Amino acid sequence: MRVSGAESVLVLGGTAEARDLARRLEASGARFVSSLAGRVARPRLPVGEVRIGGFGGIDGLRSHLRERGVRAVVDATHPFAATVTGHAAEACAAEDVPLLRLERPGWAGHPASGTWHWVSDHDEAARTAAGLGAAPFLTVGRQSLGRFTGPLAERVAVVRVVDDPGVALPDTWTVVRSRGPYDVESERELMTSHGVDVVVTKDSGGTHTVAKLDVAAGLGLPVVVVRRPCPPPGVPTTDDVGRAAQWAMRPDV
Repeated sequence: MRVSGAESVLVLGGTAEARDLARRLEASGARFVSSLAGRVARPRLPVGEVRIGGFGGIDGLRSHLRERGVRAVVDATHPFAATVTGHAAEACAAEDVPLLRLERPGWAGHPASGTWHWVSDHDEAARTAAGLGAAPFLTVGRQSLGRFTGPLAERVAVVRVVDDPGVALPDTWTVVRSRGPYDVESERELMTSHGVDVVVTKDSGGTHTVAKLDVAAGLGLPVVVVRRPCPPPGVPTTDDVGRAAQWAMRPDV
């Protein structure tokens, strides 16, 4: 979808925080457009005008900022959307457009986080999980599944994704297609019915999918967590949607 006319604020979205921000901006009467990458077949759409699809890299985003008269950008993409976040930082700096990063808090504050196996990337997560259990529960997103098929090929894994994985998976793996939020009861049923003995995830944060970590703690299961990528330097960040809305509506932004 495309919109006509100029946009005052560009929201790079695809998250619950971005949808909340869109509701606040619409209620305030602000002009804005939400942009979704289009990687999910049936995305949850925010209120207001929406565009779906990439910009064509940094140069494409720079052109968009100029041509559409964007005066401010809020990057509310997923904490692991490092490419988009990096492109936004470079494009906004080049075009002198104010940029704010809206990012939900991670799970480092979870009561059990001190017992988790924190790793730097998905390859390390796969190797670590291979040494911890025979029936891993993978909630790492479909785009990263190919990193796990080798190290965990002989495991009886349960994979949860929103859309079709898009890659060949071992015959011993079970694919569960669903979309959160999830509660403790349903997560416990899934994990116990499949005999899960290690949980593998990434530090997405938020409340929609934290129940699996609560269940893992209750069952005494090891947890492997991929750390978030480092944010671009010099970009102000908040985890408060209300503060992001106020920032975006400031006349001097």
